[in-house]
Amino acid sequence: MTRSVKNFYRVMLGRQSAYAAECLGQGFIGADFDIEQDLSGHLPDEWRQFNAAFIPVYLAGHPGKSKIAAGLACGALWTVTKGIRPGDVVLCPNGTGRYHVGEVLGDYHYALGQVLPHRRIVNWLPIVIDRSAMSETLRNSCGSLLTVANITEYHQEIEQFLASIPGQSIPSIVATDPVVEDPVAFAMEKHLEDFLVKNWAQTELAQQFKIYEEDGELVGQQYATDAGPIDILAVSKDGQRLLVVELKRGRASDVVVGQTLRYMGYVKEQIAESNQVVEGTIIALDDDQKLRWALLAVPSISFYRYQVSFKLIKH
Repeated sequence: MTRSVKNFYRVMLGRQSAYAAECLGQGFIGADFDIEQDLSGHLPDEWRQFNAAFIPVYLAGHPGKSKIAAGLACGALWTVTKGIRPGDVVLCPNGTGRYHVGEVLGDYHYALGQVLPHRRIVNWLPIVIDRSAMSETLRNSCGSLLTVANITEYHQEIEQFLASIPGQSIPSIVATDPVVEDPVAFAMEKHLEDFLVKNWAQTELAQQFKIYEEDGELVGQQYATDAGPIDILAVSKDGQRLLVVELKRGRASDVVVGQTLRYMGYVKEQIAESNQVVEGTIIALDDDQKLRWALLAVPSISFYRYQVSFKLIKH
C-alpha cells in the first residue's frame, strides 16, 4: 500500500466530547486514560512497543479491566501522542452533531494537572462539518466509539469539505490498497458490516458470542490492529473464546483465509488472555472450491453465507 504523508483522524475530546470547548478554545487535542506521567522519551515509532510497556501500567491502575481494554486504551494513547503526525488533519465532534476540523502542528507535550494532559497543538480551521452532510460510510466511521479512528480512506470526501475554506490548500492523498478492488465494493462491505452489527442478536453467532464492549460501549466493530482493522471482534459469553469476523461482499476465495489467520495471529499474540482461544469466521455471499479446500485444513475458521432479500410491495 502506498501511503501519503498526510492522514485524517476522528478524535474524541473526552467521553461524549466533554472537553470539546476547552480543546477548541485552547488549540489542542489530547487524551488521558489515567496514565499520569510525562510520556516524552517513551513514545517509540511502533505502537506495539508502547503497548508492551504501558499495558501493565494501565492494568495496574485498572485491575478490573481486560487485556483487550488495556490494548485499546494504550493503542489510542499512542496514536494521539505519536501516531498522528504534524500536518495530519483531525475531525473532532463537539457533542451537537457537528465536527470541528484542525491541523496538528506540534509534537507531544504533557500538561500536568490539566484535563486530557497528553496533548498535541492544533490549528482549528474555520470550518464545521455537519454530521448530516457526511456520506453514510464516513458518518458511520466518525461515529465509532473509540477515542481515535483513522478515516484517511475518506480523504476525497473530507477534502471536498475543506475546499470550501478560502485560501486553504490541503494536498491531495493518493493511496491504493490491493485488498479493496474499488470504492463501490468497499461501500458494499461497509453496509454489510453495519447491517450485521445492528442485527447481531438475530444471527446464529449471537447464540454464543457478543460483539466486544467496553464500559457498555460497542468497540468491537472495526477493531484497529497492526495487522489491519478487524471487521468485528467478538467474545464468547463465557469469556473463553475470541472470534475474528471477516466480511466479504460477493464470493470469497482462499485469499481471505490468510487474511483472517493474520488477524487471528495478532489477537492471539497481543490481545488474548492465557486462558482464551482464538477462532475465526468468514461471512460472504458465496464461496468457491479453493476456499473449501483451505477451510478443511483450518478447522478454527468457520464459514457463513449471507442472503439479501429485496421486495417491492404494490399498494
